[in-house]
Amino acid sequence: MTGPGTTVPPDSPLIPFVVQREGEEAAPDNLRLTPLGGGRYRLRYADEDPRDRDLRGVLWARCAFSEVDDQEQPTGRPQWRMMHPLRQRGCMQTLRCQVCAGPARTPLGWIFLAGPGAVGPGDEPVLTNQPPVCPEHARAAAELCPHLTAQPTVFLARSAPLYGVHGVGYGVRDGSVQVVERPAGPIPYGHPLMPTVLASQMVRRLGAFRLLSLGGLFTALESTA
Repeated sequence: MTGPGTTVPPDSPLIPFVVQREGEEAAPDNLRLTPLGGGRYRLRYADEDPRDRDLRGVLWARCAFSEVDDQEQPTGRPQWRMMHPLRQRGCMQTLRCQVCAGPARTPLGWIFLAGPGAVGPGDEPVLTNQPPVCPEHARAAAELCPHLTAQPTVFLARSAPLYGVHGVGYGVRDGSVQVVERPAGPIPYGHPLMPTVLASQMVRRLGAFRLLSLGGLFTALESTA
């Protein structure tokens, strides 16, 4: 979440909820492929739990969780360039703020931030793996996120349906279950590859949005107060 002109304070008192912490390592995998017939397979864990899959049934990479403090916030040194896959998923599924994990909806929709060059003028659809932010933490997110600048592109979206995931595709190679496909971009839900994908980030499509500056965002929100 360092973009041009942005530095991350090493001792910042505010650490976004979705940032991965030191010690939150990937859990040992015990992946299996179940034949479905017709040369198709379904990826699963040998000891799978219902929480391993998202609302659309896609399997997710396991990752350890650090201890939480008395505010129910993760502890440990922040790994600023990484998002914890399951905290990112949780915020994206419920459209909660990536900084505080509180409600992110405003009277005008949801606030999504993007860095320079993240979205081209002709991009369609507009996709994001960055959970929304609440008005209180929009400026803080811009200052703290390594993928943004102090003046990010602001999307004020009235709709943001689920689109798909970032992940890798598994198959059998040399007699073992291994990564066999690394898609360059998000994989849409319903894609033929999805049954064998191990997801790491959830992606939403932004619809009916306005492009604003941070200043313009706060002006728009103040007009509804």
